[in-house]
Amino acid sequence: MKAVLALKDGTVIHGTGFGAIAENVGELVFNTSMTGYEEALTDPSYAGQILLMTYPLIGNYGINGKDRESNRIHPPGFVVRELSRDYEHRQANASLDAFLKQSSVPGMQGIDTRFLVRHIREKGVMPAIIATSEKDIDVKRLVERMNRFDYSSVDFVKEVTVKKAQVLNKGGKKKVVLIDYGAKAGIARELVARGCEVHILPASASAGDVKALEPHGVVLSNGPGDPAILKYAHETIRGLEGYRPMFGVCLGNQLIAHAFGGDTFKLKFGHRGANHAVLDVKANKTSITTQNHGFAVGKVPKGFEVSHINVNDRSVEGLRSGNKAVFSVQYHPEATPGPHDSRYLFDEFMKMM
Repeated sequence: MKAVLALKDGTVIHGTGFGAIAENVGELVFNTSMTGYEEALTDPSYAGQILLMTYPLIGNYGINGKDRESNRIHPPGFVVRELSRDYEHRQANASLDAFLKQSSVPGMQGIDTRFLVRHIREKGVMPAIIATSEKDIDVKRLVERMNRFDYSSVDFVKEVTVKKAQVLNKGGKKKVVLIDYGAKAGIARELVARGCEVHILPASASAGDVKALEPHGVVLSNGPGDPAILKYAHETIRGLEGYRPMFGVCLGNQLIAHAFGGDTFKLKFGHRGANHAVLDVKANKTSITTQNHGFAVGKVPKGFEVSHINVNDRSVEGLRSGNKAVFSVQYHPEATPGPHDSRYLFDEFMKMM
């Protein structure tokens, strides 16, 4: 099967296709994790982004269905150096190729992914289009379609959030509202493991909807897209100020910034991987974290302090309000696979409640 990847700056790469026969647009991004492709593919934060893995061999342990962060694949395309057609793992029940086919997502292999990563690091993330076909592919038509794509103009959160409220672990000792902007399953799993009754609400939930449940605390989840355009989320978060302890994860961190008068900016190529060093400012302790975000907090809201800093580029990795009722981190304390250094944040949230 033939495959083409065309980038906004005119770069065109030809390779071998796998997965589904399809053509999709998205922002081309890369992840530096050596494992975890099933978790990454099912992470709602990748909605609207063609995902490239830097590790050269992908697919060798197959797909098991237990490692998913949601019930479907979210990246519109998947790019690897080499796809392992054979897989071996005691829990595996399908190949990566079959998983992409089942989800109608195109994949591409047999290309120099190192070149693409260097290219993105130099030029920055940009729109791209991936196409697979058993016939010749019309590159000119692909480019025309890609040129109409604007990642920051699309509300991807509305595409990935739950459609109606859900409840997990009914009867738990603490009631927590998790506002789903594209929540990974791991967040709810960590809350349930600590005995919480978790009410998952759609991203459109108002402050009144949250308060009607009379929770002990509120968690703002991760999710895809540009946080600046999510005005409805900013309004809800402002409406919850001073109500209950609030904990933001990834996109939740950025939304807290916007809600209380700060802002965000787009990173040149984002942080996506399982080995990002983050400094806890007060504790003077460094954790190794799992990250997946393309935006970062710029202006820190009045009344907040920077609690965590990225060791590599000094970007903001966490916020805390002066009265400590609101705190957030830019990385994923629930992440698996990946370091467990930051799971203590869920324990801290429990103590706050």
